[in-house]
Amino acid sequence: MWATAVGVARVRALESEREDALFRDPLARAFAAAGGLWPSSPPPADEAARRRRLGVAFSIVIRTRFLDDLLREAAVSGVRQVVLLGAGMDSRAFRMDWPEGTRLFEVDTAAPLDFKASVLRRERALARCERITVPVDLREDWPRALAAAGHDPAARTVWIAEGLLIYLPEDAVELLLARIGAQSAPGSRMGLTLGSRGVIERFGADAAPGSAASLWVSEMPDDPVDWLAGHGWEASSHTLRERAAAYGRPLGTPPRGEEGPGGLVSAVRR
Repeated sequence: MWATAVGVARVRALESEREDALFRDPLARAFAAAGGLWPSSPPPADEAARRRRLGVAFSIVIRTRFLDDLLREAAVSGVRQVVLLGAGMDSRAFRMDWPEGTRLFEVDTAAPLDFKASVLRRERALARCERITVPVDLREDWPRALAAAGHDPAARTVWIAEGLLIYLPEDAVELLLARIGAQSAPGSRMGLTLGSRGVIERFGADAAPGSAASLWVSEMPDDPVDWLAGHGWEASSHTLRERAAAYGRPLGTPPRGEEGPGGLVSAVRR
């Protein structure tokens, strides 16, 4: 599944080439090229599939900017521990400005971390903070591995789970949230992306075997704010449409009926 992260890197590389880019990711192109997805991948044959691909790419761009902003706000508030869960080809350790003393933990399985390391060596990339990789499967005892790598649960942490929860069954999502909460001092922050209601039906029903959409299993709860309150977090949720408009990239399509809560979530530990 980690090859999906290379596809995300390709989307970020294409965004970075725009004059009005919402972020710049200089390493994304190298990740995409090493994974065989650069300069391009063939467009889908039918128009509906093409529109779905564009929709997924658009959501990746907006969520990247949303979480970038959340991380900057956490840094300004004094948080100096960052944990990226299912880090994939995330290059925030290299492309963002971090306050002195920031420690950034990338948690993922060994295969994507090894692939990423080979690209980083080739690019001679230098992290802008203390970057610590934690090779562990999130289905295993990752809190123990994270603690062994130096994470301090008594200090505030900002947690990022980007494009992750949609791949996990409901019980695994609940376990992940419980484990994050157990490692979070009051005032810790969290950024999540959740699969919108109906997204599996719209995108996954006729998804090609092995594609990202074919692996989606989990959508957001009916009320993500109330759900996270039950886990000890004070949360707010935003729709893709809301954030896209705020970033100067308004969606050109009308809303689908009455839009419910959004899948871009920020939260603070109580």
